[in-house]
Amino acid sequence: MKLEMVVESIKKIVVFVKLYFKTNILFMTFVISSVINASILRFVTVKNYFDIRPVIADLAVVLIIGAMGYFIKAKHQFRYYFTWSIIFTLLCLINSIYYTNFLSYVSVSLLETSLQVLGVTDAVVENVMELKDFCYIWQIIVMLFVHNKLKKRGYYDYVAKIEKGKIRALNTLVVGLICIGMFISTLTSTDISRLNKQWNREYLVMRFGAYTYQFNDLVATLRASINPLFGYDEHAKAFREYYEAKDNHQVENQYTNTLKGMNVIAIHAESIQQFVLDTEFNGEPVAPNLKRLASEGLYFSNFYAQESVGTSSDSEFTYNTSLMPASSGTVFVSYFDREYVTIPKLLKEQGYYTFSMHGNNGSFWNRLSAHKSLGYDKFYNYRTDFEIDETIGLGLSDQSFFRQAVPKIKEISSNYNNFYGLLIMLTNHTPFSDIEGHTDYEVNYKYQVLNEETGEMEERVAPYMEGTKLGNYFKSVHYADEALGQLLADLDREGLLENTAIVIYGDHDAKLKKSEYRRFYNYIPETDSVRASDDPAYQEVDYYSYELNRKVPFIIWTKNKNLKGEVTKVMGMYDVLPTLGNMMGFTSPYALGHDIFNIDENVVVFPDGNWLTDKMYYNRSNDSGKLLNPQDTVSVEYMEKYTEIADKTISISNSIIVYDLIQKTRETQKLLGQE
Repeated sequence: MKLEMVVESIKKIVVFVKLYFKTNILFMTFVISSVINASILRFVTVKNYFDIRPVIADLAVVLIIGAMGYFIKAKHQFRYYFTWSIIFTLLCLINSIYYTNFLSYVSVSLLETSLQVLGVTDAVVENVMELKDFCYIWQIIVMLFVHNKLKKRGYYDYVAKIEKGKIRALNTLVVGLICIGMFISTLTSTDISRLNKQWNREYLVMRFGAYTYQFNDLVATLRASINPLFGYDEHAKAFREYYEAKDNHQVENQYTNTLKGMNVIAIHAESIQQFVLDTEFNGEPVAPNLKRLASEGLYFSNFYAQESVGTSSDSEFTYNTSLMPASSGTVFVSYFDREYVTIPKLLKEQGYYTFSMHGNNGSFWNRLSAHKSLGYDKFYNYRTDFEIDETIGLGLSDQSFFRQAVPKIKEISSNYNNFYGLLIMLTNHTPFSDIEGHTDYEVNYKYQVLNEETGEMEERVAPYMEGTKLGNYFKSVHYADEALGQLLADLDREGLLENTAIVIYGDHDAKLKKSEYRRFYNYIPETDSVRASDDPAYQEVDYYSYELNRKVPFIIWTKNKNLKGEVTKVMGMYDVLPTLGNMMGFTSPYALGHDIFNIDENVVVFPDGNWLTDKMYYNRSNDSGKLLNPQDTVSVEYMEKYTEIADKTISISNSIIVYDLIQKTRETQKLLGQE
């Protein structure tokens, strides 16, 4: 009797399962295709193949969203599931494209800056979009195909007769909640903390799945919008305690006041990386002028940008303020109207006239408003202040830009005792292909071979980097370097270098993929081929070598003062203000960086929580690091110390930005009569 009951129960279960699958084809197509697409995104970006946890997280999200579809009549459910399929497909496609270019995942807050893409359409099409980025579209095609098949079979009419929407919705929600419970049981306190902070997007996608990350990012973005209304006291308290414990005393050193009273021309060198200074083709340096300036001035050879999604604008912000980029959105767009202590403002207190110039539209990255907020008296920009006689890429060519900038600087010099100016270069902006026709620099490989018939040596030419993105980058850098050399010659001819310091910083790396370097490091000219990965001489570009190679040049050069030498200590963009400030006689009480000449061991904190010292690079995504010198050793306490510093630095900086704490502090001090 019991056996018959068991058999009968099994039969009922089989019938139920068959009926469920038969009447939930559209729903299951939506769930399976959505989860597969999220998995594909992880596979092609972070190579996360075997971790089941993000799959469970994505499944939970899709099930909960899918459950809501059961509240809709069967004949209208396709619209709901198809709409969400489009949303999920776009999320995967956009994140795939963004990761290809920036090695990170897109944030909802970037919608505020989405119009910036219109200004770099060529870069998006040529340098970013790849065939693999469109593999996610299959979900939309499958959904349409299944829908048409079901419609022809009268599926929706059949389902409408037997489906109890509320019950199915409830059951699906229960399954989704079970998945959430299973996933939560695998989380650690560190995981939860990182989800809340939202700094390391790569880690979040690897651990929480693509959809969980994206919805959490939406919450974080909305939270950032209303944060100024809530939580102020907590963040203000942490801010006060941080700066009360911080030693802001300016210690004099051999460089103190060496530039005091001098004019300054700072040059924002677009996408120029440090390694190009040591690169040459056929004996011809890629960047001879930068190399000369580095040898004649103060050259900081381990200098790193600290930009986030705001790229160039983030570097401008960090350079000017010694603060980190915003954790959500970009300062120039979302938080430009806050109060910041900046290099231009500090120099204006010394009587300097401050200005900035750029060969692009003033609206790009909201620079017209942001530069005014940073303290520049005037922002000279594309169309309104320059004659558009030659364009390359995104705007006015660097050579034309510099040529037209010199007479403007001369006029400023004649009207003001001291000036500080920022010149933002542009031509070397990705995708670099527009440089053809503007430079004759060759990136091929020339070598000599013996002609056995004549007995004489003959020159052979192998293409090497010609026709590659990295090759175009080298040509573009060479053009930019020539423009820089001409600028200095023109400034010198006009007598503008006599009491002027030139400050040059690379704003960020070239955003080229690791694969672009394979040919560069492993080329065999005699056969015009690339070494195989199993060749003993093959040079691999792994995660750490790529990250460490992202450093950019930082040079302080003067014509007459004997400021010369290489500084090898690691340094970040946020160290510029305190270092330059010590040389010029100003200081910011809110600087997060350090005077590089007054610190024994510096740490460069990156916006994703990674950090770098002279001993190691630490990857926050997987809590592991690489020693820069294999003979060195570091303790667990060492890593914990700098991880804590990184967390605190990012947190304090973000609080200053979001809650406008500098302005609030000044208002409080004024009320208390402390100013």
